[in-house]
Amino acid sequence: MNNNDMMEREEIFSKVLRAGRRTYFFDVRATKADDYYLTITESKKFTNDDGSFHYKKHKIYIYKEDFSEFKSILSEMTDFIIEQKGDEVISERHQKDYKKEYNDDNYSSETEDNLKATESFTDVDFDDI
Repeated sequence: MNNNDMMEREEIFSKVLRAGRRTYFFDVRATKADDYYLTITESKKFTNDDGSFHYKKHKIYIYKEDFSEFKSILSEMTDFIIEQKGDEVISERHQKDYKKEYNDDNYSSETEDNLKATESFTDVDFDDI
């Protein structure tokens, strides 16, 4: 059996999750004994200085005998993070084009006017003084 036949035999079921620069691949594969296991691959795109790009990949293998505990711990950890920090992605605040979406009842047109007023400030470089 050549490599292509082996790859076709191994890949049973796949799902893809695209998440910004990251892509997650969930693949059910078959062992030589025709049992199934799960691979999760994170692929992250990096751009070089010359504009070209490359991908870094990390893969984990999860076998059936570990599914129950893996699923339990994953659920516990994700629940903990959401309970402690909510589901807002805090790192988005640090992006230069971040704009807060106001769903707060305290947000008013006065708040909007204040935001517009600060947009009219001039950037001053201390070398200019």
